[in-house]
Amino acid sequence: MLPCEVAVKSLIPAIRSAIARELIQSHNLKQKEVAELLGITQTAVSKYTRFYRGTVIEVERIEEANMVLQETVFSLASGHLDKYELAEKLCIICAIVREKGVMCELCSLSDPDIDCTKCIVCCPGEKLKDQERKKRKREN
Repeated sequence: MLPCEVAVKSLIPAIRSAIARELIQSHNLKQKEVAELLGITQTAVSKYTRFYRGTVIEVERIEEANMVLQETVFSLASGHLDKYELAEKLCIICAIVREKGVMCELCSLSDPDIDCTKCIVCCPGEKLKDQERKKRKREN
């Protein structure tokens, strides 16, 4: 499975789950209102709030991701975020999670044969630098 497929199946639901719970708990929105804001069904919101879905990773525990998450929640609750800006925020949170190496864990769970040390999707800069250093070491 490609890292982006893992993100679609695991990470995006986890982000939506955290946003949905926060909108309901901190901003007293109804599930139907949250569903409309996120562009999902009320049933999906219900599953998120009851921890039936979106539980693979706790995005809120990643400090940088949580900052963007809280900003997103506030903007949604105050009506200052359209669906395009929401998509951008989801991508930013996803990038933060990938940069922290958390996606590597999820990818390993979905494909035990994956060699995360060779994958350059999540942290291409660092992994390419590491590969280049190892290559130079072998040449010397």
